[in-house]
Amino acid sequence: MIKTMPALSILFVTPEATPWVKTGGLGDVSAALPTALAGLDCDVRVLLPAYRDLRKHLGDMQRVGTVPARGQMPVCSVWLQTLPSGAKLLLLDAPELYDRGGGPYQDSRAHDWPDNVLRFGCLSHAAAWLAQHGLSDGWRPQLLHCHDWQAALAPAYLDWDRTQIPSVFTIHNLAFQGLFPTETHIELGLPPQSIGMDGLEFYGKLSFIKGGLQYASAITTVSPTYANEIQEPELGFGLDGLLRARSAVLHGIVNGIDIEEWNPAADSYLSATYDAKRLNAKAANKLALQKRMGLAEKAEVPLFGVVSRFTAQKGTDLIAAVAPQLARAPAQLIMLGSGETKFEQECLALHAAHPRAIAVKIGFDEGLAHAIEAGADFFLMPSRFEPCGLNQMYSQRYGTPPICRATGGLADTVVDCTPATLATDEATGFLFGPAESTALHSAIARALAVYGQPEQYRRLQQAGMRKDFSWTQSARRYRALYSDLIAAAPKSTPSNRVQRDA
Repeated sequence: MIKTMPALSILFVTPEATPWVKTGGLGDVSAALPTALAGLDCDVRVLLPAYRDLRKHLGDMQRVGTVPARGQMPVCSVWLQTLPSGAKLLLLDAPELYDRGGGPYQDSRAHDWPDNVLRFGCLSHAAAWLAQHGLSDGWRPQLLHCHDWQAALAPAYLDWDRTQIPSVFTIHNLAFQGLFPTETHIELGLPPQSIGMDGLEFYGKLSFIKGGLQYASAITTVSPTYANEIQEPELGFGLDGLLRARSAVLHGIVNGIDIEEWNPAADSYLSATYDAKRLNAKAANKLALQKRMGLAEKAEVPLFGVVSRFTAQKGTDLIAAVAPQLARAPAQLIMLGSGETKFEQECLALHAAHPRAIAVKIGFDEGLAHAIEAGADFFLMPSRFEPCGLNQMYSQRYGTPPICRATGGLADTVVDCTPATLATDEATGFLFGPAESTALHSAIARALAVYGQPEQYRRLQQAGMRKDFSWTQSARRYRALYSDLIAAAPKSTPSNRVQRDA
């Protein structure tokens, strides 16, 4: 007899979702995970702010609810949009908060919106309200799943309102915490006792992310290694003690990738499609990329690719330090991204000094990102910390072995190339330890040694291309966690955190 799973209804709360709103991997997760969960008999509705750029891409919508005002947050309407894919979006409509140009967090001059505390406090409040009261079409969630600091107060609202609906809070990057003056608890409609060490207070500020860490029924983050790293001072950003205290409910679940979008056998951005059995066709993408970026069109010269934010976290300075040595190797380097001005200028200076060996494009270009994954021989990701990372999975799928620091999700998804792992066809890339340019250079030297042995390099490529980076396994782990929390909810106490009123 086949054992069927009971259907689950999940309210999924996020500030981003690809393709409408994306500043990083969160947008990809918020689009892909609900789709994967739908295939596991989960009825997921994704709650997003009704940003101007999002609304203009959607058609007619059905009004399914009203969220009352709280503190200084306005009354909001909730609109339902069912997409052709079957995915269901809930848009939180408050024009005074979301109907504006610029990005989701910053204006067109890259300045934080001054009312972000209300904009994302409102998202959290609405999520908690809808979790308690459901929608006018009769839909009611059994569990609330909220993402990053922008939705992290939702579990706190549930707790202060004495609501027993279980919640999951996912950390995508602990470095971004949503810190505001403590007096903003009044604007957020939270009681004075919410500000304290056992509440939302964090070194004299009100911390949104602490709301999720302190009050959620369960905490997840986007890789097992990162779940361990954030419990230590170096990457705990002052919250490692709280995370250690809640370690029993902290889970590391690696993100997946969209294997339809990132598929070298059917990628419309490529000059030539290919797969693990037709790897010779990959060479056409390398030559097309060299030509496109103004590099010397030499098939035999190893080409390194980078698609990244240009920041210290991503190790841009480490790449810049080894770039002149790459140019002299001889090798080539293509960098696509944007970030801190000093790093952008340093990368452009490298291009000016080595125009036929180093190419740089500031900004983002989806087609070029795909072309780099397909055309490069190696992909560089020397991040100082990386909660999960996606490009190292894209690059393995495209037969472009990654060279990464052994941190977070990079350590969990890349198998270091050693004589032993190469012999057993387990190796998929190159890992190094210290966040130092010398360590990166040593890893590159190991990669070039393998590149010089075509048979070994081909085995390395094919091993990476065989790995399953789909969302299937990760979605199953999330569904199992949801089921456990929902089953335990009737027996849970009104509070899921450290005792508040002591």
